[in-house]
Amino acid sequence: MRVPPWLILVLLGVLLAGASWWRLEVGPWPGNPDVAAQVMAIRQGHLVSGLLVGSSLALAGVLLQGLLRNPLASPDIMGLASGAGLAVMLASYIGYRIGAEAPGGTNPLGPAVIGSFVVLGLVYLLSQRRGVIDPVSMVLVGVIVSITAAAGTMLVQQLMPDRGLHTARWLFGGLDEEAGTPRRIACAALLLLMGGWAMAQSRVLDAAMMSPDEARSVGIRLGRVRAFQFVGSGLLTGGAVALAGPVGFVGLVAPHLARGLVGPAHAWSQPASVLIGALLVVSADASIRVFEVSSGRVPLGVLTALLGGPFFLALLVRGAGRGRADHLR
Repeated sequence: MRVPPWLILVLLGVLLAGASWWRLEVGPWPGNPDVAAQVMAIRQGHLVSGLLVGSSLALAGVLLQGLLRNPLASPDIMGLASGAGLAVMLASYIGYRIGAEAPGGTNPLGPAVIGSFVVLGLVYLLSQRRGVIDPVSMVLVGVIVSITAAAGTMLVQQLMPDRGLHTARWLFGGLDEEAGTPRRIACAALLLLMGGWAMAQSRVLDAAMMSPDEARSVGIRLGRVRAFQFVGSGLLTGGAVALAGPVGFVGLVAPHLARGLVGPAHAWSQPASVLIGALLVVSADASIRVFEVSSGRVPLGVLTALLGGPFFLALLVRGAGRGRADHLR
């Protein structure tokens, strides 16, 4: 018997609540009540950032996979996250060179959004063959752009006066210790705006997954839908990167798990993806507090990549197998 989608959402909410409690409680507690209150405030800020980052990346993954009609599309594989991180590093370097306060360090949201838009537009243009997006080319272009942007980030880091030690998260990913309430509010506003639009247009997004001719035959304005998906994925990725740098594979894994649990309908898969994305990031952030290494903590993006990399390979192998089967038929 199939479990109702609403019940799965409730169960995901319970799991997320448990992971949130774990994140607040993990780690040593100081004996001084005043210091303990400060520690709790810091952990609460980290929890809010983790919830926003995971939810934003997951929803961005849903919008990207619909925009490009490719289940392998995600903010990190398409290079959006790395491009946003590179833009923040460039903004910081420019601020350093002109003697001003580094814009990427104090307010990275603007550069991150611009970087994600530039990379998304570049991948979109380079992936087209005679006006049609080629899925294989799209993945290859996205991976190449992502690697190039990561290399550019490393180069800019080496040009910084401290060799970029305080900006390492823009390469590996990690919740920003200095992210203040205004930045979190801005990212939350982007998430609510894009999430509200996506839920209101869930049936339209379902129809947009058909071929262009079929979608237009039922009255779908594909140009407008694609524009919203383009803008939404760029804004959400930029917001997530502004809080945590390029955290990998959350935008790929969450939508796939959601569709496997509640089905492909956007009315159910979108909220499920948001819950799963938040659950993944919050759980990973709590885990790195438990398993510390001699040099400090494992970066958040490293842990999500270790978990998401095999998942991505499994999707590639399964897709190749289906392609061979279709060819034999």
